[in-house]
Amino acid sequence: MPTAMEQRLDRLVHELNEIKKEMILQKVQPVARAVRKINAWKSLGEKISVRWDHVSAVDEIRQQRDRVCHK
Repeated sequence: MPTAMEQRLDRLVHELNEIKKEMILQKVQPVARAVRKINAWKSLGEKISVRWDHVSAVDEIRQQRDRVCHK
C-alpha cells in the first residue's frame, strides 16, 4: 500500500501531466488558426492568378510609367 507521500507525489505527477497537456493544446490552437489564414491567402492568390491577364508585374509597372510620362 502506497504511503501518503507516494500518493501525494502521484497526484502531483498527474497534475503536472495535465498542465503539460493544456500547454500543448494552447500552443496548437494559434498554429491551427495561422494555418487556416495561410490557406485562405493561398486560395485567394489562386483565384487572382486565374483572373490575371498574364502581364507580368514588371511589364504592368512599365506600362503605367509610360502612360504617365507620355501625357
